[in-house]
Formats: sequence, C-alpha cells, structure tokens
Amino acid sequence: MSAAARPATDLRVALFATCFNDTMWPETPNATVRLLERLGCRVEFPTEQTCCGQMFTNTGYAAEALPLVRRFVDVFGDYDAVVAPSGSCVGSVREQHRMIAEGDETLMTRVDAVAPKVYELSEFLVDVLGVTDVGAYFPHRVTYHPTCHSLRMIRVGDRPLQLLRAVRGIDLVELPGAEECCGFGGTFAVKNPDVSIAMGSDKARNVQDTGAEVVVAGDNSCLAHIGGILGRQRSGVRTMHLAEILASTEGDPA
Repeated sequence: MSAAARPATDLRVALFATCFNDTMWPETPNATVRLLERLGCRVEFPTEQTCCGQMFTNTGYAAEALPLVRRFVDVFGDYDAVVAPSGSCVGSVREQHRMIAEGDETLMTRVDAVAPKVYELSEFLVDVLGVTDVGAYFPHRVTYHPTCHSLRMIRVGDRPLQLLRAVRGIDLVELPGAEECCGFGGTFAVKNPDVSIAMGSDKARNVQDTGAEVVVAGDNSCLAHIGGILGRQRSGVRTMHLAEILASTEGDPA
C-alpha cells in the first residue's frame, strides 16, 4: 500500500530537517513536527541525518556528495515517508541523488526506493494526508513567494497556496512577478553577487508593493536573501516559512 493510501497514524514518518534549517532556522523543523503531530502523524527525527549533498553537487564536487547520498539512504530507507521543509533539498534528493549514484548499481537501486518517499511539506500535506485545512490561524496580511526549486524542479504547483487560503484570519495577497527568481540560487549569489542583489531587490520591491506584513516561502534560503534586502531597506516586512504559519493556532500563535 502506498503512503498516499494510508492514514496518518499508520505512517512511520521521518523529519528531514536539512542541515541549514537545523543550524540556522531550527524553528522551522520544530514547527513542522508540531504541525504533523497535530494532524496525527508519528514523527521521528533520525539523529544520524546530515546534508543532502546539494552544495557539493551544484558546484561540481560529485565525489564529495557520494558519501552523503549513501548516508541518506542508510538513515531514511526504512521509513514510509520522509518530510522536509525545503523544496530545494527535496529536489536534490529526487533529482540529483541517482545521478551521483551512477556506476554503483546497489546504491542506485536504494536511491530509487527511497527518493519517491521524500516529500516537501506541502506535497505531503495535500497529496499524502489529503488535507488543505490544517487548522491554522494567522491574522496577518501575507504574500507568497514560490521558490525556484519547489516551482520548477519538484513542481509543487499551488499546493502551498491551497494550504494558505485555508488559514483562518489570513489576508493572502498575490505577489507581482511571483514566479521570478529571487536571485539567491545558493552559490549563484556568491559567484554573481551584483546580479543576485539586483534580482533580490526586484523581488523585495514587489513584496513591498503588496502591503504585506509577512512574505512566506517554502525555503528559508530564499527567505534569508529576500529578508536581508527587506531588512536593509527597513521595510518592516517579516519573512516566515510556510511551516511556521501552518503550525500557528489561536492557542499557540506564531
């Protein structure tokens, strides 16, 4: 039976926190766990997890990424579902791990077995649990930025918007030029800082034009870039991960 055909309480779910969230934004994986447990999931956090290897892969260091791919399938292979609050890292697992494993038939087979069970948070909520109203409450004006990897690599579509529209009290406003890249792009921002800042400035201007109090996305890396520019502009606009808004309730507000 597939994960999508089983109730939440029957699923053995692992949280893939991702290394940058664990290091810099632990409130996001914490919110993810609170949300999933509220919906009836039994969530485990395998402490042996490490980086997915995307940084190495994207910069041409495939050999350095290989041990991380092996570690990933070792750690997460036995779970029914693996949930991550990062479209970027899920994209790396589903689109890059097999490429890194090429030449090792055993590892490729293991990657093929694990990768389809790895979900970005909104995918898991909508496609596996079958919910769009998660019981959230967030009485603020919000605009949503769809990050490039979630939009173009794993194609989450409007799942995050379905979830946000069901949040009680929210004033969700459309972001002009929503599908345009924010300019972060991981190492792109390091290699091409002027272009990156120009793209981020365009995104920040569009965010401010909405009059939103909060800009939300499914990747904290993009939010760090956008938020850094908004902060330097003293805009007063906050950045929040989707998981934190969805975990917010009247009794436990974000």
